Amino acid sequence: MSAIFHDIFYQPLYNILITLYNVLPGQDFGVAIIAFTLILRTLLIPIYKKQIESQKRLQELQPKIKEIQQKHKNDKEKQTKEVMEFYKKNKTNPFSGCLPLIIQLVFLIAIYRILITISNSAFAVEEKELYSFVNNPGAIKHFFLGIVDLTRPSIILAILAAAAQFYQTKMLMKKQPEKEKSDSSRPDFTQMMNKQMLYLGPLLTLFIGIKFAAGLALYWLVSTIFMIIQQVFISREEKKQS
Repeated sequence: MSAIFHDIFYQPLYNILITLYNVLPGQDFGVAIIAFTLILRTLLIPIYKKQIESQKRLQELQPKIKEIQQKHKNDKEKQTKEVMEFYKKNKTNPFSGCLPLIIQLVFLIAIYRILITISNSAFAVEEKELYSFVNNPGAIKHFFLGIVDLTRPSIILAILAAAAQFYQTKMLMKKQPEKEKSDSSRPDFTQMMNKQMLYLGPLLTLFIGIKFAAGLALYWLVSTIFMIIQQVFISREEKKQS
């Protein structure tokens, strides 16, 4: 599994980052991370759009799902079976929204390993990891804009990344339609999870930012800002179509 991760994710990303470091003016590794993040998020636009479509479809199906849950509230096994059959009938996968998160996590782990590897090798590029067509720049300048050490935690970048995460989650929650109040005293677990993620997501981002290399926080900050801008454009397109 480790070899597969290395060959499919780690080594290609390592070479992309080094290539960007080589070709971008100033040879700033932070600028290379920003450029890499923008390229990655652009490539993931189709997957993100599919996620948004899936979320909208799930929201449309929620009233019927609640009816099924209420109908079989005393039989959990029957309730689960009916719900899954309903999803299947409507050709909807309730777990499809997890794919972008998994992809994001995989790239986050790969970038973390790259930063650790560069740090442990005294900021020198490992020749064995480079493809034959990628030039070895030698020592890596690991200070972003000559100020932030990307191999050490940065409280400022961590706070900015957490704040961006909070704002982006807030935007997603605003897009969700208000659900009608039910006479049932049964709690709405979807709303509860949304409210928890509004705070847990940014707190987790803050924790990662203050505990790990600043390069991770920079990657997460740029990625989140990109998604915020993307959501703004998607909202504008939806308003034009409505």
